[in-house]
Amino acid sequence: MNNIFKLCFFICLLFTSSAIKAQKDKSVNVGITIMESSSLNFINLAGNTALYLQPTAPTEAGNALDFSNATNSDIWLNYSSIVRPGTSKNVMVQITDGEIPNGLTLKVIAGEDVKEGKGKTGNPTGQVVLSNQAKPVLTDLKSCYTGIGVAKGHNLTYSLELSSLDDYNQLTSTTNTISITYTFMENN
Repeated sequence: MNNIFKLCFFICLLFTSSAIKAQKDKSVNVGITIMESSSLNFINLAGNTALYLQPTAPTEAGNALDFSNATNSDIWLNYSSIVRPGTSKNVMVQITDGEIPNGLTLKVIAGEDVKEGKGKTGNPTGQVVLSNQAKPVLTDLKSCYTGIGVAKGHNLTYSLELSSLDDYNQLTSTTNTISITYTFMENN
């Protein structure tokens, strides 16, 4: 009888330890999704996204307009980006409304990222002559963010220039409003 009791006790102990072990080895499947995304924002030192460019009128008869001060660096480009594996993005710029007055050229240059964010931010392409054709202003963005606000991301410098000295005769007194659009584009 004592042996039967020991055998029953041993079998119960075996089943109990198997049951306890089975409870410790349960698993759960967890799905993780990170969606591709892109967003841009402009921050202006003056609190808006409008800027004005104007050459300086001559102070003495016989002199030309002075375009050396027809620049503006008040706008900062902030962005966030998540890319799909094996891809990158460019930030494209183009005029989407309005026209540059005859005889003038409008340019923009993006400065280097000030490194207040993380990830692989875009590479500035140098000075871009603005037109109604989209051109890259930043290339090879991967998953990144620049931070939010003034002195975060890339400083944008706009300049208005005389196209050439031969175009001076095309200048007329005018006020034009131009809309410039920045767009993320996947780079394959």
